[in-house]
Formats: sequence, C-alpha cells, structure tokens
Amino acid sequence: MKIAHAFHPGIKDIIIMFGSRQRPNLKRPTWIIVLVSLVSIFLIAALVYPPRRSVACSLFSSSGCAMIKEQPYVPSRELTDDETAARVVFREILKTPPVQSKTPKIAFMFLTPGSLPFEKLWDKFFHGHEDRFTVYVHSSKQKPVHVSPYFVGKDIRSEKVGWGKISMVDAERRLLANALTDPDNQQFVLLSDSCVPLHNFEYVYHYLMYTNVSFIDCFIDPGPHGTGRYSGHMLPEVEKKDFRKASQWFSMKRQHAIMVTADNLYYRKFRLYCKPNMDGRNCYSDEHYLPTLFNMIDPNGIANWSVTHVDWSEGKWHPKAYRARDITYELLKNITSIDESIHVTSDGKKTVLVTPCLWNGMKRPCFLFGRKFYPETLDKLLHFFSNYTTV
Repeated sequence: MKIAHAFHPGIKDIIIMFGSRQRPNLKRPTWIIVLVSLVSIFLIAALVYPPRRSVACSLFSSSGCAMIKEQPYVPSRELTDDETAARVVFREILKTPPVQSKTPKIAFMFLTPGSLPFEKLWDKFFHGHEDRFTVYVHSSKQKPVHVSPYFVGKDIRSEKVGWGKISMVDAERRLLANALTDPDNQQFVLLSDSCVPLHNFEYVYHYLMYTNVSFIDCFIDPGPHGTGRYSGHMLPEVEKKDFRKASQWFSMKRQHAIMVTADNLYYRKFRLYCKPNMDGRNCYSDEHYLPTLFNMIDPNGIANWSVTHVDWSEGKWHPKAYRARDITYELLKNITSIDESIHVTSDGKKTVLVTPCLWNGMKRPCFLFGRKFYPETLDKLLHFFSNYTTV
C-alpha cells in the first residue's frame, strides 16, 4: 500500500497521457521513454520498500533485509536488566552491515565422534573451489584420521558430547566461535559425520550466499515432545508461548552466528533447565535452544526449515538410516526435488505441518545435504555424485 500511495500521482498522469484521444499517436521513441520510466519507477519502489524474503529484498538492498526499518519491539511485560542488555546487543548486531569480503566463504563445520567416513565424497565436492570454503572438525571421542587434504589440520579443540545434553550446544558454539575468527566466512553450516552433499558446490554456494536468511528449523509442537518439555524454571526470560522445536542441523549467516556465540542469558536457561530426565521430562537443548532463541529475537530472519534432509517417515525415535542397498539415482533425485518441509506434532492429533521452501520468495528444493547415511554407502554415492548433484 505504501508503494501505491507514493507513486499514484505519477502513474495517473501517465495513464491520462495514454488515454487522451486528442493527443496524436505516440512515436516509437516516446514509447521507449515511457517504458523505461515505468521500469525505473518499479525499481525505485523495490529499493525503497523491498518486502521481506523477496527477490527485491536480497538483490536491491546492499545491507540486506535485516536493515529494513521495523516496528520497535514492544514487550508484554517489564524486562529484566539482563534481558534489556541482551536485546540491545542483538539489535546492534542485526543493524551492523555484514563484513564486505572480496572472497566470501562458507564454513563447513563437522560435528563428529571420530573419523569422517565421507571425506572422499566431500573432497570431490570441494575440489576446484579452494578459495570459497573453510573446514572445521569437532571430534568428541577420538582424533580423526583424515584421508582428504581439505580436512588435514582442521581439527579444533574438542570436548566430549553427550546425546541430548547441553554439551551438544556447547560443541556447536565452539565450532561457530572458531569459524568466526576468519572474517571471510559469511555462512556457517553444521554437519554430522553421516552427512553428504546433495548438490554440487556451485549450487550450494549460490543457494546460501545469495539470500539474507538463516536456514534454521523452527516450529510449534504442542505435544509431549515439544511444548511438553518446557520448564517453568525458564521464566521470566523464556515463556512457554515462545518455546519452539527444530532439527539441530543449520546454516546461518554471520550476524546470527555472532549472536549465538555472544548469548549467555538465554543459553544459561537451557543449560540449567533443559535436560534429559528433569522434572519428569526429557528436554533436549539441541532441539530447542536455537529455534526458541531466534523465534524470540529475530523470527523474520530465519527460514523455519533446515537445508539438511532427514527422513522421519518411519515414525520411530530415530530417523531412517540409508544402507548401500538403498542408494539409487531415483532416491537421490527424489530427495533433491522435495520443495516442502514436513513436521508432525507429537500430540494426539498428529497434525502435519507443511512449510513451503521459499528461497527469496520463490519455491525451490529444500535440501542441500542429506543425513543418516551409513559408511557402506560411500562407493555408490561416489559413483552417482556427478549425476545426482546436477539434478
């Protein structure tokens, strides 16, 4: 409505000019001038009033959508001193333009208990793009033996990680902190030892670099495995209405990575009160901390879906894991063509939540990486790599 109001007089004048029967027919050069004028008006409108998550938002705004003036946050209650300070810091981080790098890179952060079984596949994925990525490896149990030169010397100081415990979030924050030391790193991707690339490097680089949101999963699950894990001890900073659930595997932009490493207030709430077997609940901080944090501080800055595919269709406690016999060109093609993110609530209704995967306002395939592949699938994945990554 703002665009229409701002440019209404000019457009009206042009329409009157076209509609006047007393004027002679316009010659071709005049038509061209009018056409160029209309296009110019549209581009100026897109620059001044770019809608969030649109092509205009990402392409016309050099500082990104986060710089668009928004309505000030109005809390529903009086904030504590720590909350006020935290929100000021977060707001200033979001207002600060990203570092302009001549060679922007993607930081690939591997969270693994030991060696990475798919290094040969990642080696093929990285080859030829050495100036556009960095690698960081957090190994929680044993020092990895690397077979790819891209992984040699990329191990960071690591600590033990317990499944479902805050140490998982600690490892993620440790990876982010190490990756942030390189000012050229602009996107930060969290991967596990069972993750594989689903597209070639060029596709992944373009997908992540040319948008202004972080691909962090986030949804409301009113059931026992969602909101049912919330503890009232998190009050007043974290309210039940803000509690969210997600897959832990993310890709986030630099501003968000800084916010995660800088956060102490909300992180502390999850460290103390989101634990397995606490107050009769099993709360897993790696599934709730990030989606709850960003739902509270920058809900419009995340996509609400992950770019890492995991198959939960079997309805078990753990997702489907792929064996060598499962790997076919058709399987990989099907995964890379999925353009909607699906979640099922854990309450009695088992509501299916469907989120279209919108990239700069356009529906696109959701997933760049796949998870839960057994090491025995390596040879088949190497065989199919050139074909399925071009789908």
